[in-house]
Amino acid sequence: MLSTPNRRKSFNLRRVAVILVFAVVCSALFLWNWPPFGGTVSGERLKTAEASSNYRDGEFVNTLPHPPLESGDAWGYFKEQFSGDQMRVPPSAIPISVIPPASLQTQIAPGLRAIWLGHSSVYIELDGLRFLVDPVFSDYASPIIGIGPKRSHPPPIALTDLPDIDAVLISHDHYDHLDMQTVRYLSSMGTRFIVPLGVGSHLDEWDVPKDQIIELDWWESTQIRDITVTCTPAQHYSSRGIFDYKETLWSSWSVVGPEHRIFYSGDSGFSSHFQSIGEQFGPFDLSIIKIGQYGPGASWTHSHMGPEQAIEAHVAVGARRMLPVSWATFNIAFHDWDEPIRRAVKAANEKQVELVTPRVGDIVITDKPYNSYKWWEKVE
Repeated sequence: MLSTPNRRKSFNLRRVAVILVFAVVCSALFLWNWPPFGGTVSGERLKTAEASSNYRDGEFVNTLPHPPLESGDAWGYFKEQFSGDQMRVPPSAIPISVIPPASLQTQIAPGLRAIWLGHSSVYIELDGLRFLVDPVFSDYASPIIGIGPKRSHPPPIALTDLPDIDAVLISHDHYDHLDMQTVRYLSSMGTRFIVPLGVGSHLDEWDVPKDQIIELDWWESTQIRDITVTCTPAQHYSSRGIFDYKETLWSSWSVVGPEHRIFYSGDSGFSSHFQSIGEQFGPFDLSIIKIGQYGPGASWTHSHMGPEQAIEAHVAVGARRMLPVSWATFNIAFHDWDEPIRRAVKAANEKQVELVTPRVGDIVITDKPYNSYKWWEKVE
């Protein structure tokens, strides 16, 4: 029989164990319902996903199977994360072209204009309509403010100073492409969201009205006036919470107007899907293609092509001019902050590709010459 002190000790240990279990359960339930994690694909949305030819065994799949993560790759990620010597953020402020709100509030001129807002966010005016692709205006690409990748420069225009946007195109649900605060604001302004299958579950969670959400599978299209927006393939993956890996689809986007056409790659590895897109929707006036956020190992390059492959993708889709994105804003990869653009410029010159290199906030008018210069070389 236990003595009184031992009984008290045993009771205290049980009480501590109960408290710890309770804390873990409460924390898990809190995180499970943490708004930035978004929603869960269920009900009719899940039935639609299961009917997709791109959905197998409970998850969406790539055209090319994703190679398994090897131990060497995992060790490479760990080593680079904590001991890599890359300069992953600019050593000083990068130049920004501040956009006067009045310059975007006027009636849209005919033609095609694009403004890089940082990372993968781009403002587009195409044949009379305004689009945003993957707009992220928050300071952190993370579910928790103050933790995670912080942007290295401010947006060139405040979110509240944007004109009315006809449609937002979202490529997938990662935090550096789908920003809850940005979505909520644009939703309150009546903006439509065109997203891959399943991503609407996050928008539902954030109280976006259902009539402002259009979900598409690969090769499906929607019409906005006389402009056709098509959800096209990409080689990537999705996840936003703890247990939702590949629960929602990822995509690129092809936008075809009566006079102009653009292609946006989203995050993607390189594969034959670029050629297929070019054959069906090209030639494009402008390609917007990611060049950064790659890392060591074959597993990484399957879902994040490097700069040289980005140039190949541009050629494959048959675009006249390329706007490189997904670099210089967030520290979320294992390379120098300016390595992607340096390598992309070199590869573009070798392939005789017209690569435009605007500062964040500069306007690229597709029907006019653009005088690019290597502004990143002056960031010291």
